[in-house]
Amino acid sequence: MSNYGSLHEKEGRHVLVFERKYPFSPEKVFRYITDPDYFTQWYPFATGDMDLSVGGKIKFDDGEGAIYEAVIIEINPPYSFCFREVDDLLEISIHVADQGCTLTFSHTFDDRAMAIYIAAGWHRCLDVLGQLIHGRKIEWEDNALELREYYKKSLYEN
Repeated sequence: MSNYGSLHEKEGRHVLVFERKYPFSPEKVFRYITDPDYFTQWYPFATGDMDLSVGGKIKFDDGEGAIYEAVIIEINPPYSFCFREVDDLLEISIHVADQGCTLTFSHTFDDRAMAIYIAAGWHRCLDVLGQLIHGRKIEWEDNALELREYYKKSLYEN
């Protein structure tokens, strides 16, 4: 299994899916996904203002003065965390696996032309999440262009 995402279709929308394996319990991984102190380090534009309940809001700041909210539609510690961010659906699920767990991250969206940018962005964010989970120093690799090239080939040219 690679760290690369794959693109699928579901009910006329596009779904990017990433899977990452961790040698840790679902409880530990879930904490890094939902604790505001960690969430703000790997999730773009997150402010840390989060109400972790169904119907609860997660606040974001686009860096240009606009604040927007996502609404939590499912939270089932330590196995699932799903929310709607504007028109997009973000679903994170964790399953017990050999010697740890598997995290599945899905982003459902409409504009297929944006898939390479969305895929490259999430790839980088999930790399940073992995660094956090492993207790490493966060380093945002300067690999956005290479990732976009990879996803352009893998998502559009196959």
